[in-house]
Amino acid sequence: MTHPLIELDALDNLWFQVAGTLCNIECRHCFNNSGPRNRSFGFMTLEMIKPYLEASQELGVKEYYLTGGEPFLNREIVPMLAETLRYGPATVLTNGMLLKESTVAALAEIESQSLYTLEFRVSLDGFTAEENDQIRGKGVFQKTMEGVQLLVRHGFLPILTATRVWEESRDAEVLEGFIKLLHSFGYTRPRLKILPTLKIGREAERSGEYTEHEVVTPEMLEGYDRGQLLCSNSRIVTDRGVYVCPILINFPEARLGETLHDALRPYPLRHQACYTCYLWGAICSNFASGGTDV
Repeated sequence: MTHPLIELDALDNLWFQVAGTLCNIECRHCFNNSGPRNRSFGFMTLEMIKPYLEASQELGVKEYYLTGGEPFLNREIVPMLAETLRYGPATVLTNGMLLKESTVAALAEIESQSLYTLEFRVSLDGFTAEENDQIRGKGVFQKTMEGVQLLVRHGFLPILTATRVWEESRDAEVLEGFIKLLHSFGYTRPRLKILPTLKIGREAERSGEYTEHEVVTPEMLEGYDRGQLLCSNSRIVTDRGVYVCPILINFPEARLGETLHDALRPYPLRHQACYTCYLWGAICSNFASGGTDV
């Protein structure tokens, strides 16, 4: 099969896999198999990300994302975010469980001194402990909600990010449930993003793999807005080099080189996970057609 090539139109977004694949929990739907024992990718350090931040300016990067694993396992996450905010807006993707009063207060102060905004994407997969914890683990719902409330108290407007592990017919019910939950503790301007599942990693074990027909063909891209695809505007830096996107770091062929300049070349949509991005848009970014923001 011929795989369509996607040009990097502009490097608008730069991701850093600052916690590698290490996480304090082990979600049943995690597409990159993150967990307490997964050291496929390791922590990045502040000194490791600095050269990429400097190079990103020359290449016109407009926004930065810090992910993992769980970024707040990395003891350098606060100075990393402070450094990143010197260059542009930053978003950290977290389960919110490890947030502390002192950490959030420090980040609020750092953001107040920056020209740029700091965003938090907090993962939660159900508006009740019963639904969420069957996917993310016992006790996770309570700890995550404590983290969300802490962020709100310090003036942040976290984006609650939920993966659709329920039947699509329940979308309206689930949206209403999340909104009521967030309103219940005074988050009056809730932001919510619903994402599709990616049938790789643990999700493939939980609900099944992609079928042989779930692939992107050149014909499917005729008249399609390729700007919807993350690989047309983003790259991700890990402790093992630069990869095409956050979803594909476990695929060796998705590694594009050591430097950002190495990673500017086109990439073929050979992976079945690309099919999900084709259907739903740039699901990894804060605002995309693949999500529901309210």
